[in-house]
Amino acid sequence: MDYVVLDTDVASLILKYRLAGRLASWLANKTLFVTFVTVGELTKWGDLQGWGPRRWAALDIWLRSVYVLEYDESVVRTWGRLVAAGQRRGRSPQVNDTWIAACCLVEGLPLATQNVKDYLDFARHHGLALAPS
Repeated sequence: MDYVVLDTDVASLILKYRLAGRLASWLANKTLFVTFVTVGELTKWGDLQGWGPRRWAALDIWLRSVYVLEYDESVVRTWGRLVAAGQRRGRSPQVNDTWIAACCLVEGLPLATQNVKDYLDFARHHGLALAPS
């Protein structure tokens, strides 16, 4: 069975029933993961949008259908190394993208994202595998 981590953009499209095309087909029979960061970002999004009980319940049901990658010491240390490496190259990677990349790298899982440019540095310099978009 194939495993893949969903970036928040892909998770939100799935929740809105708007993910289509090549990526949707590629994800069809995969075991899906999200990171603790995506859970936080989706919660922030729902709160800002003023979701009612039905939308919150739908999010909770969907989150029970995927696996959530939590942080641990390996993820924290990998995050620190990614940020330091980016800064040495003159880049300041986005904090949440760096956490998501760290989770993927520690678990050895590919990332499905439609924001490929946000993760190219991690792919080029750290071996982050990106799903076909």
